[in-house]
Amino acid sequence: MGSQVLQILRQGVWASLTGGWFFDPHQSTFSNCFHLYTWIFLLTFPFLLYMVLPPSMLVAGVYCAVIAVFFTTIKTINFRLHTMFDQGEIVEKGGSVLTDGTKAEEGTAGDDSNLARWVSSIWGGWDLCWRGSLWGGLHGMWFAGGVLCCLEGAPPHHSLAWLLVVYGQGACTPLRLLSPQFDLLDQESLHESQENTLMIEDKSKPRQYYKYWVLPGRWIRVRYDRLALLALLDRNRRVMENIFVVSLGSLVAFLGYLLLLQGFFRDIWVFQFCLVIASCQYSLLKSVQPDAASPMHGHNWIIAYSRPVYFCVACVLIWVLDLCARAVPVPPITFYGLTLFSTDFFYGARDVTTVFTLCFPAIFLFGLLPQVNTCLMYLLEQVDMHIFGGTGTAGGASLHRDSCSLLSPLQAPWGDQHVPVLFSVFCGLLVALSYHLSRQSSDPTVLWCLLPLTHTPPPQREILHSDLVMCVVIAVLTFAVSASTVFIALKSVLGYVLYALAGLVGLLTHYLLPQLRKQLPWFCFSLPVLKPREYSQFEVRSAAQLMWFEKLYAWLQCVEKYFIYPAVVLNALTVDAHSVSRRKGAWDRSNSCRALLITMAGMKLLRCSFCCPPQQYVALGFTVLFFHFDYQRYSEGFLIDYFVMSILFSKLWDLLYKLRFVLTYIAPWQITWGSAFHAFAQPFAVPHSAMLFVQAVLSALFSTPLNPLLGSAVFIMSYARPVKFWERDYNTKRVDHSNTRLATQLDRNPGADDNNLNSIFYEHLTRSLQHTLCGDLLLGRWGNYATGDCFILASDYLNALVHLIELGNGLVTFQLRGLEFRGTYCQQREVEAITEGVEEDEGCCCCEPGHLPHMLSFNAAFGQRWLAWEVAATKYVLEGYSISDNNAASMLQVFDLRKILITYYVKSIIYYVTCSSKLEEWLGNTVIQEALRPCMTPSYADSDPTFNLNIDEDYDPRMAGVTLSSFCNVYLDWIQYCAGRRDKVGTWMPGSEWDSPLVTLCFGLCILGRRALGTASHSLSASLEPFLYGLHALFKGDFRITSPRDEWVFADMDLLHRVVAPGIRMSLKLHQDHFTSPDEYEDPAVLYDAITANEEKMVISHEGDPAWRSAILANTPALLALRHVMDDASDEYKIIMLNKRYLSFRVIKVNRECVRGLWAGQQQELVFLRNRNPERGSIQNAKQALRNMINSSCDQPIGYPIYVSPLTTSYAGSHPQLRSLWGGPITLRSSCPASHSGCGAGCNSGGNIEDSDCGGGSSSISNNPAGHGQQGSSAPGGPSMGMATPGASNPQEPPVTTAQPQPGMETTSSKPPCSGRGGV
Repeated sequence: MGSQVLQILRQGVWASLTGGWFFDPHQSTFSNCFHLYTWIFLLTFPFLLYMVLPPSMLVAGVYCAVIAVFFTTIKTINFRLHTMFDQGEIVEKGGSVLTDGTKAEEGTAGDDSNLARWVSSIWGGWDLCWRGSLWGGLHGMWFAGGVLCCLEGAPPHHSLAWLLVVYGQGACTPLRLLSPQFDLLDQESLHESQENTLMIEDKSKPRQYYKYWVLPGRWIRVRYDRLALLALLDRNRRVMENIFVVSLGSLVAFLGYLLLLQGFFRDIWVFQFCLVIASCQYSLLKSVQPDAASPMHGHNWIIAYSRPVYFCVACVLIWVLDLCARAVPVPPITFYGLTLFSTDFFYGARDVTTVFTLCFPAIFLFGLLPQVNTCLMYLLEQVDMHIFGGTGTAGGASLHRDSCSLLSPLQAPWGDQHVPVLFSVFCGLLVALSYHLSRQSSDPTVLWCLLPLTHTPPPQREILHSDLVMCVVIAVLTFAVSASTVFIALKSVLGYVLYALAGLVGLLTHYLLPQLRKQLPWFCFSLPVLKPREYSQFEVRSAAQLMWFEKLYAWLQCVEKYFIYPAVVLNALTVDAHSVSRRKGAWDRSNSCRALLITMAGMKLLRCSFCCPPQQYVALGFTVLFFHFDYQRYSEGFLIDYFVMSILFSKLWDLLYKLRFVLTYIAPWQITWGSAFHAFAQPFAVPHSAMLFVQAVLSALFSTPLNPLLGSAVFIMSYARPVKFWERDYNTKRVDHSNTRLATQLDRNPGADDNNLNSIFYEHLTRSLQHTLCGDLLLGRWGNYATGDCFILASDYLNALVHLIELGNGLVTFQLRGLEFRGTYCQQREVEAITEGVEEDEGCCCCEPGHLPHMLSFNAAFGQRWLAWEVAATKYVLEGYSISDNNAASMLQVFDLRKILITYYVKSIIYYVTCSSKLEEWLGNTVIQEALRPCMTPSYADSDPTFNLNIDEDYDPRMAGVTLSSFCNVYLDWIQYCAGRRDKVGTWMPGSEWDSPLVTLCFGLCILGRRALGTASHSLSASLEPFLYGLHALFKGDFRITSPRDEWVFADMDLLHRVVAPGIRMSLKLHQDHFTSPDEYEDPAVLYDAITANEEKMVISHEGDPAWRSAILANTPALLALRHVMDDASDEYKIIMLNKRYLSFRVIKVNRECVRGLWAGQQQELVFLRNRNPERGSIQNAKQALRNMINSSCDQPIGYPIYVSPLTTSYAGSHPQLRSLWGGPITLRSSCPASHSGCGAGCNSGGNIEDSDCGGGSSSISNNPAGHGQQGSSAPGGPSMGMATPGASNPQEPPVTTAQPQPGMETTSSKPPCSGRGGV
């Protein structure tokens, strides 16, 4: 613990203050000295120049030139050395061979000189040797100029020496020293030097060096390694990157010294500013790894540029603000009583920026500034959302800025009862453009969907076709309403009528109806007032019914977003534009700014009303009350007032959520201490309260998370993040047979853990949500929602966190994070907390007086108010799979049960033989007939040790094996029945007597199948474990034909693929059915019909086969698999049975600031503070905040979700109930039925849940091709099993393909050791 704290203080705290320099005892003396002297040089050089030399631009130029040369030299050497390590030659001394196969030279020159070894030890392992002709005959020279040598016990005048060593003909001899001589061969000094230098190699090992070619014919001997060089300097892989680093370092020097010259800093602040300059420059050489703002483990090359880039921006801003303050004064602008752009304003902004720059070491220590790309994305997103009303895009601001160029209509002259035509056109275009932008996703890749690549148009194409008509209609209607002068004539009355109507409709739609539909309305009632029809059903058997209050909610939203708020905005826009046009004087800069604000405010408010109307009525009501009744003198016009209030209220909502999270998390009566540090930090939370409130205000202002330090009650502010939160595009890649080697599949069975296999169910859940989520939100089934909200879906085994990232008009972009099925103890406690009801609680303080009917008790009502989550719905219906897993060991424990399985195995093989379309070809194959001819002799008996009296029903104890006669005694009736069923459909059928070729072929295949089972078991014992191992091997398609008597099957591999392989799978299904009706399959007709029905409706496959995933995503009605789970403490086989049905979920709405804060805390704790304790306190269960479940959903390796979906977009048009309520889209081709693509059609925002869907990924080939798509090639009348007809169950589903693995995709085959596991 102490060493870890010391490491954090060195590599974290101190390195963050200095920009990356710290003393590392694990590195060499040379490395630490180089870091120290480099940092001292970068610190003292500008300081001494400023203090000693007179301030001038010449000095600034000299400083920049020195820094440029210094950086260029270091980066060039570093780049060349890494190139040498990548492509250079390695030479081993003592006659070893070069990497290219040539003989190395006898490098004994450096070994013969203790002086050279001593210098090499001081220089950290470098041994530089020039080869060539220098200065008229000297062959090679090595010069260590300026090496400072200090020896213990030497006099002061003997402590400096200039060493010059010239290599002669094969030997290295030291020249006479240029200072008084002393014994350089002191063995103790040499020994100490070698001990203090970690780069020195052991003498017993072969010494190696690299040839570093400087010029043609001249090279340098380098004894160094790549790891030591990486510890010395950061690597820049490309030439342009090195040029950028040198340019950025020089720019830091120029801008920093320019501010020093202009006298912005005095006294001690000069040294502080030089410290900031040194830290920014040093981070370009050796950056802080990991940084407090780094979002990833390992080396983050982007974070190295954060300090210098922020420093350059701050310096330019200081210089520009000072220039504006000193320039010719411009007329100031008054905005809400605040004077903007005055001299004092610029000076104040300059001083604030100056103080901010001086605080860089502390700012980067606490990680308050993100890395530069995250900062840019965050700024664009904030501008787009709060200024232009966007949905969270990072690159659409330029489009909105171009739309703001429509200012000329506001300059037209107005009459008292007249609206200019140009202004009416402007209003029509503004409303139509806002409507169109609100219906578009922020992902620019959706434009690819316009290309005619697919026959079925994606939802984006349908939206664009609809907008082509609707935008024209909206523009015309808006023009007509605006030109009718209704807003001018009724100016005194219409505004208040619209405000009251918007407030009443908003209160009813977004407050009363959602509260009445909640599980606990107002946290007072124990039951919802407005219940869905499924509320009282124990098991849901159909899709959710559309209720009257859902229709009312949808229609009220439609009226609100398409009629009321556009009318409010148009009325305010007309009134404000009229007032601007009537201002006296020319069209000056103030009016231009006001017109620009009015245009931006109109677009922003229209887009927000179209995208997310639940947040509008509160801001609108407060704007009316504040500026029309309380402080009317401060009003800047209603539209601008509403625009400002909408931004302010978004920040106030964030502040409210943060305070709720903090108070809930640190409430003393429910706090859960996960570690001793939590108990220690709890008392410090009380004096921290004032600072906590300040941090909450600042974090709400800048939209940054407020995270608990190490999960304790002490909160600190983190750096700003976009709504998506995670900078890295992480999503899960399933491990199956399509992305693993065949040898790996057969030997180690990758991805056999439960988490990897269960991830497919969350992928299917994501697909289901993609079809229904947007429509369900618009129907109010999840309650109120906003951008960034987080919900937890909880069922019997599925627990997933759904993060709403983008909300548009008719679209929702979300990300799903699936948790483990068998979670930790902490996760189970929190799952119990969100699934248990509180209706039975009768407590009131310390007694139990009971409660009123359908009301909560006092304790229950009080407890529900102190939670960071609430139950939004208890019966949310989604299409999914019910999962049942049975232990195969218990079902095959006794010999009788194994005998039943073997019997069904044989009968299934016979079924697939007789139903195969290639039966006639097989019976006519001479190779097969010749190989099976010995089986027809009466004395033939297969006495393979695989056959056993206990499990083979046709075992003949007299012959000690299986004979044809014993086989016919048991299975001849079944063969004849199957042959008869084949004959009924008019297919050619040979004879089925006991000596017929058909019976012989069935006998040979059944013998082969059972022998393959015994071979796969790798044991002749009768124990259960080898039997299960062999059964699983055959189930996944691992057939190993080792007996010469079975090699005839290679005449046609379809005998294995289409007969034996599906036979073993079908036998497992029949064995499952045997437990429900033991005697049912005694009738051949019932057994035959059962196998045929299973082929039509069920897919039986190994879970590693890509066909398994494809079948689930195609909504196949039933599936069955045999799973081998190998965990740390278990090795068991399970029979997995899936049945498609409607599942019931509990929808839990979680405080979004709680989720962001806990995510940020985990990222800081694991990345920056390096806490690798799997039982750390920050992941222990806290029911009031669902701490373990939220932290488990972080990206790996910070969390351990078993599935993380890509950003997936759900469209309202794919919801059948909402489509029936609102109707389909209006397009020019309305005669053609509008088609909707599912998840598999691709082109959705942020990518599809299937990696291969967008762009037509190639289908993967199963290792058992006949097991699914053509499982048991059936005869006419017998459709094949599996994937041949899965799409028939859901004709709207697109075809499913599975792509080969892409580089950079993560897997969930195992959890990393640093991911936390919850405990008690």
